[in-house]
Amino acid sequence: MFCLRGLSLLSRRVVQFRPFSCEPLIIQMQNCTDEEQVFDLIARSPATLSEPQVGCAFNMLWQFQKQKTNLEKNIEFVRNHPQFLTLCNATANHIQAMGDDTLVNVLYSIKQFGVESHHPLVEALVIEAWRRLERFDTNVLSIFSTCLADQHLYFSPLMGKIADIVNRNLEDIQDLRALSVLMVSISSIISQCFQERLVNKTELLFDSVDSSKVNSARRILLFLRNVKRSYYPLLERCNRVFLSSLSHLDLEAICRIFSLYQSLQFHSFEFIEVARRRLVEMIPWSSGHPASFVRLFATLGPVAGPEIRKQLKSTMLLMSEELTSQQVLTVLTAMEDMESRNAHLIKKIASVLSKHLDNYKSIELLKITQALSCLHFQNKELLMKLRELILSHLEASVMPSEICILVSALSMLPSSRLDQTALSRIEAVLPQCDFKELSDIVVSLLRWIQNDHTCSASTARQQLNLLQKLDHWGHRRLQQSTSLDLLWEELKSLKGEWLHESLVEESVAALEHFVDEIDGTNVAKIASFLSKTNYLSTVILDRIASVVVQQIEKIHPFSILAVILPFSVLNYDPPQRDEFFGACVQRLNAYEGKLDPVTFVFVGFYLATLEYFPEDLLKKMFTIEFLARLDSQLEILPSTLSARVQFRLMELNRAVCLECPEFQTPWFHDRFCQGQYNKDAGVMNGAQQQIYKMLAEILGGHRCVKASTLSPYYHTVDFECILDKRKKPLPYGSHSLTPGKSPGIYWESNTSRVESRLPPESERIALEFLDVRAFCSNIPHLKGKSAMKKRHLEILGYRVIQVPYFDWNSMALSTQDARMDYLREHIFGAGKS
Repeated sequence: MFCLRGLSLLSRRVVQFRPFSCEPLIIQMQNCTDEEQVFDLIARSPATLSEPQVGCAFNMLWQFQKQKTNLEKNIEFVRNHPQFLTLCNATANHIQAMGDDTLVNVLYSIKQFGVESHHPLVEALVIEAWRRLERFDTNVLSIFSTCLADQHLYFSPLMGKIADIVNRNLEDIQDLRALSVLMVSISSIISQCFQERLVNKTELLFDSVDSSKVNSARRILLFLRNVKRSYYPLLERCNRVFLSSLSHLDLEAICRIFSLYQSLQFHSFEFIEVARRRLVEMIPWSSGHPASFVRLFATLGPVAGPEIRKQLKSTMLLMSEELTSQQVLTVLTAMEDMESRNAHLIKKIASVLSKHLDNYKSIELLKITQALSCLHFQNKELLMKLRELILSHLEASVMPSEICILVSALSMLPSSRLDQTALSRIEAVLPQCDFKELSDIVVSLLRWIQNDHTCSASTARQQLNLLQKLDHWGHRRLQQSTSLDLLWEELKSLKGEWLHESLVEESVAALEHFVDEIDGTNVAKIASFLSKTNYLSTVILDRIASVVVQQIEKIHPFSILAVILPFSVLNYDPPQRDEFFGACVQRLNAYEGKLDPVTFVFVGFYLATLEYFPEDLLKKMFTIEFLARLDSQLEILPSTLSARVQFRLMELNRAVCLECPEFQTPWFHDRFCQGQYNKDAGVMNGAQQQIYKMLAEILGGHRCVKASTLSPYYHTVDFECILDKRKKPLPYGSHSLTPGKSPGIYWESNTSRVESRLPPESERIALEFLDVRAFCSNIPHLKGKSAMKKRHLEILGYRVIQVPYFDWNSMALSTQDARMDYLREHIFGAGKS
């Protein structure tokens, strides 16, 4: 495997001196205070360095580097020093005589100083270590595995041998530090069963970790990221280690933890809050070092408040010209995360970016395109250059993954058309694409079709043929799955219109085929996928509910939200309704102090859509303390997610006020709702415009019907009318309307009940047109939010008439007269909605 040529040349260069006692030299080395002193001792040594002296010298040189910051390290100086070569030459003479510890530690030190993997000395050390592999203890084996990882030998037979040794001896390993190193090194080549065993072993050993041992916790996160598994019990334990040690962590460590949390989709608001304060303290000293400040900008920027963001952007503007190609890319993606609208900084960063554009790889070109699109950057010259680069990469590429990346990037560019080059490259690699790549291509193709309204008939035919081929390969991959685990690896990549229009039925059918394999370990991800499909499968939902009731202890509280979601979206009560929801709430209550308020808001809302209102949980949520914690977390979230959380809190507040008045929860969203609905004027679609004209004709004019009105508690109502006790329409008053208020409705802030003034025995009717989004995709079953809205309007005194799209567009209602009769019957008939 390795070439030993050159070792003899190395050994000849060693100058022989008279014997010399080794002990004084080792003691002198240990007393050195810098590298120069060590090298001076080596130069003055009257004899060939012995094996212990070689080991001590490398150890001291590396210890000096470890004590320095990244800015202070002088690895290149050490590697190029003449006495470093002397030290390497001496090492070549003692390889076989070295002890296991010394052998591997010397190899590790040499690699840390950047000596190339093909250097004869490195090759000789690796070969000797391979010969001794079976006798290495756990600590030595872990260091050796790191040396192999540094050489990118993740898939080598040697790494496979190390994985086998760990597998055989796992029960006897008691050192978490060494085990965490080994886990990271072998993570690319181990089976899912082996992953499970490693995770379980790590849990058993974790209690022995000193809170100051941050590196072991960080490596555990790295392992979980490599195997793409968010195992919450371990993540929580690692998080506690980081929190207890945060005051001692440097910028590099904090940034790494943030990055790992993001990859694992693990959100610890407590860690973010403490780390944010620590990073703010680092701004002054990092401002003088571009490399450090770029890392700080990328990590702190997305979670910082407005004033800190302004300070970060001002400093970045001053140092932008000094940025390297990778640094400017990091800044650009951070600005995307920050949703920056600083036109001056965007223009400056784009200018610096254009100088380095030729140096970027395909995946980096995709990141650049995504960021520029998000930041609404419109410089035609830069975008044209970016397009030309992407096309040149596309023409040269033969790897399916790279072609998918480039096609995605190309489709995001403004005024981009699907040319023959892209079509031919896509068609050529389809048989080799995995499900994720197929899904990404579909998303790109649909983006082209939606944005390009001027394509020729031949291009349109080619696009349609390509979509059909993508459907074929997608169905084929689904049919090849032989277990739920393999099926999930395919399904987790499905998204967007391709899922809903082409593969939803077959995907759900495949899940139903493996329904008995759903258990406490995978129930959350299956539930999450089902939520995206809008497909009501009672078989899968009943299985999910049964698993939760029977195996609730195996389901982490962080996963409860995903478990409840499909029941809420699809408006489905399982046979074990009370036991199911009760088990979920009880599991959440056990973690009340550890779960973030955002999670509780979403859980509360999803349960409310299902008419399930746990009193203790809800009363804790509507307290000053809880809402203050929620406010502090909303500052950290991206603006779109923050707005969504606030809207869900309003909807939950409304549901509790209307459906559980006995809880005496105050209504405190008047101002929020008025701000929301003043911004949203609302536009009627074609069907709604038709209905509006017909209602005006049926009811006796536009004065008898109101469109796009607001109910008490701010439900939007498509159309509203009032009938007196003789079923005669009543005209609305001609008085002017206050924004955010419906005619005849009188608002009182912060009250739980709002009365409207109507003539005696009259009734208020709310007529709603329900489009396809209001129903499940496979059957005409009303989804959760639409069902809850109907309940609320009825509580408020409305008679609710819902007009489903499938009735309105049916053959029975294909004429205007039929539609008019349909509306008359529902408004003036027996009073049924």
